[in-house]
Amino acid sequence: MSELKSARPLSPHLSIYRFRPTMAMSILHRITGAALYVGTLLVVWWLIAAASGPEAFATASWFFGSILGRILLFGYSWALLHHMCGGIRHFIWDTGHGLDKETSTQLALATLAGSLTLTAILWIVVVIV
Repeated sequence: MSELKSARPLSPHLSIYRFRPTMAMSILHRITGAALYVGTLLVVWWLIAAASGPEAFATASWFFGSILGRILLFGYSWALLHHMCGGIRHFIWDTGHGLDKETSTQLALATLAGSLTLTAILWIVVVIV
């Protein structure tokens, strides 16, 4: 290996960037996308249990009714709604709107607020009904 330093500039990476809400929402969008894979496996388990008979469905229903099951369902519903809100934000950007720094930050914060609000509304409706 050569001892000479490369003349190519190094990527600035995260060391010079200030952490911003748009960065956080981009990271969360990727994380929620990955989490949706796991949550979809739970939906598939529930559907297979429903098709397999009363005993399998009772087991799945017991799990989803447990504390752990409800936490997973809450997280899945938040991930789904957050990913949807992030997709809407990206759709707005695709139209050429909201690209300036201030508006993109507002949209990022609205994504988080919207997903939390929608999740709360969904769970309030589920618990009441």
